[in-house]
Amino acid sequence: MESRMGGFGFKIYKKGVINLRPLLSANLERILKRLGNSDLISLLTKQISSSDLNTLLLKVFNEKVKMSSPSDLLKRYTENRFVHPAKVDALQLKQLELEILKIAMNHGVSPIQLSPVAPLGCTSVVGTVDQNKVISALRGTEVVSDATNLISLHIADLIKYNKYSRKDYLRFSTTHRHVRAQYFGDTPGMLAHFHLFCMVTSGVDQGSYEFEIKSLWEHIKVYQEIFKSLFNSKIEVILSERGGYKDSAGLVSRITEYGYGLELDDVIISTGAAQKENQYYKGLQFTIKTVIEGREYYIGDGGYVDWTQKLLGTKKERLLISATGLDRLLL
Repeated sequence: MESRMGGFGFKIYKKGVINLRPLLSANLERILKRLGNSDLISLLTKQISSSDLNTLLLKVFNEKVKMSSPSDLLKRYTENRFVHPAKVDALQLKQLELEILKIAMNHGVSPIQLSPVAPLGCTSVVGTVDQNKVISALRGTEVVSDATNLISLHIADLIKYNKYSRKDYLRFSTTHRHVRAQYFGDTPGMLAHFHLFCMVTSGVDQGSYEFEIKSLWEHIKVYQEIFKSLFNSKIEVILSERGGYKDSAGLVSRITEYGYGLELDDVIISTGAAQKENQYYKGLQFTIKTVIEGREYYIGDGGYVDWTQKLLGTKKERLLISATGLDRLLL
């Protein structure tokens, strides 16, 4: 695992995570005391515009780089866990990406190549992720830590500015290298950067959980084919109740019943524990479990989120996201 099931998000897997908040607060207090201005953070955030702050920080980093030597650069490379190459076989990973994207495309999910950076606040403004778990950057950006957030912004932009005819769901997929800033110490399998396959489906509420049922089983059918055709393995889909819907239990029940009616080969459907206090997903979270060469993997997850509702200001919007980790399948 990386940080949530399959390294997808930030919420579930907490064992081994080191809480950096007290350390960050202590360091910040020390820095402000050394600079002799305890109001510096407030001045930089409230008294100047974002563009002016960017100009200031660009100058600071420019001057810092001028003071650096080649040996300083090599030292920074050696000590920085975010910049080292992945251990995964590059050719195998590229081949796996291509095969998975083709499978998704054959199911009507359009592949999209995302930017390596997202707007600042991409994961924390509409989600529940602490900005300290993301690598914030200059020019109003952050390094992509969750491609589904960035795809949701792309979808919201398409909808708001009428850039497509909305007669059907919007379906996008991508493979993307993600960087997460939370520190796990020496916990096995926790990676500073890792590859994910992600899918996002957008639609409008039409009653009777029509979007929720149809979109979720579309995602499951993609994962079913991925693991059957590429790894000769079955998948178990664990459906778990979450808060955020008026009748989350009814939602899970309807989706489970519909799934049994599909009689999907190589798919086992089970029910997980309800966690209504989990605020990341709304109504339902599904987890993907598989066994490959005798080894059990909790390799992916997904669920409904309210991001497009917040971005577009309407409760009628519906959004399903999911992802599975790729590095762990190859390591």
